[in-house]
Amino acid sequence: MKKYEFWFVVGSQLLYGEEVLDTVARRAEEMAKFLSSKLPFPVVYKVTAKSSDEISSVIREANYRDECAGIITWCHTFSPSKMWISGLNSLQKPWCHFATQYNREIPNEEIDMDFMNLNQAAHGDREHGFIGARLRSARKIIAGYWKDEDVQKRLASWMKSAVGAAFSKEVRVMRFGDNMRDVAVTEGDKVEAQKKFGWQVNTWATGDLVKEMSKVTEAEIDALMEEYKSSYDIATDNTDAIRYQAKEEIAMEKMLKREKCTAFSNTFQDLYGMEQLPGLASQHLMSKGYGYGGEGDWKVSALTAIMKVMGENGNGASAFMEDYTYHLVPGSEYSLGAHMLEVCPSLAADRPRIETHHLGIGMNEKDPARLVFEGKAGEGIVACIIDMGGRFRLIIQDIEAVKPIMDMPNLPVARVMWKALPDLRTGLECWICAGGAHHTVLSYDVTAEQMIDWARIMDIECVHITKDTTVESLERELLVNDLVWKLK
Repeated sequence: MKKYEFWFVVGSQLLYGEEVLDTVARRAEEMAKFLSSKLPFPVVYKVTAKSSDEISSVIREANYRDECAGIITWCHTFSPSKMWISGLNSLQKPWCHFATQYNREIPNEEIDMDFMNLNQAAHGDREHGFIGARLRSARKIIAGYWKDEDVQKRLASWMKSAVGAAFSKEVRVMRFGDNMRDVAVTEGDKVEAQKKFGWQVNTWATGDLVKEMSKVTEAEIDALMEEYKSSYDIATDNTDAIRYQAKEEIAMEKMLKREKCTAFSNTFQDLYGMEQLPGLASQHLMSKGYGYGGEGDWKVSALTAIMKVMGENGNGASAFMEDYTYHLVPGSEYSLGAHMLEVCPSLAADRPRIETHHLGIGMNEKDPARLVFEGKAGEGIVACIIDMGGRFRLIIQDIEAVKPIMDMPNLPVARVMWKALPDLRTGLECWICAGGAHHTVLSYDVTAEQMIDWARIMDIECVHITKDTTVESLERELLVNDLVWKLK
């Protein structure tokens, strides 16, 4: 993770005189320092802007400074918005309009015209808000007192979305082979994805990986085996299968690092020269923060990497997931999510086990080793990106994960059970109506609001299925979206 920061740009004007401007600058610096101590990324006070030239200059600098992940603007006094037009028109970084004020209360005994001239945020932020609306600028608006915890939490949440957008511009996806044959939803326009998201998606032959595996030493495998033992319970006598997965992981990570890739995909239909589909290997790489997509699904691979970065400590509980089967008993309706082998252990409720079992799909010569565990309970989301032809659509659904209601002793994969909101049947109909993919990213850490903010920054369509969504309301929303996005 880069050490990102956010620039604090405060609006004012020359009308008030030097004493007022000095006070504004001093307070802005105090606020930035305080917020930096509360938020996940530093807030750097840059300027009290009093002219179009000052605003344009700081925004040009923000655009070209990699460490700047976004700007936070606030108008302590009245800042005429015409002087913001040139700068905001050229802004290429995420923007948060922070509608706050320095003082919490109106000081009854002290308030006079000098106080009113200095403390005009209620006045200035409306002028500032107008120009954002007039320019049709994508922005996050957060209102409230800067020392309040709930306001700080919203700022922190937006910061993570902005960092996800910055990280997205650098995502490189390594595809080992192509996607699963004849599947539609895993396809997509890679050129448009690079233009819109910044993702570089390219393919390496499975033979390239096999060649890299041949160079892995026994000492390297021994070292990774110790890492496995420290993190997981070994529940199989088939040590050779685990060592083979270690060889796959070491080789894949060497290639990923060499090509500066942060995400990868593979497919069970292309295992030329390999004994096992990477299971444990893929899972452990995901635990390190790499994104993954099964069956060549590069879109979900990139999204997994981005949502991991947006999560807690830069590698939160977000993972590649797939809806597998339903429990349709009235009053007890749940989705069971899993995959053949590859679910990240960041979702595990307890310490995962390494097991070896037959995999009845693909061209595996030997039984693959994999991590087996139950997912933890808690509120979360599932999300996917689909290519609608001419635009991308992000679909988010709120879920409530539960402890699996049965043991499933013969199911040798990691699994998560959840209730889709508003309920399984309505949620399923809404997901299908929106064109939602079977591959998703399930996250306990990243919120729907963060993903909506990320979609706004990336300028893509976003659909959110909540406890209040109905099929009829979603159909109307999708119809309006089609009309709006055709005009964009």
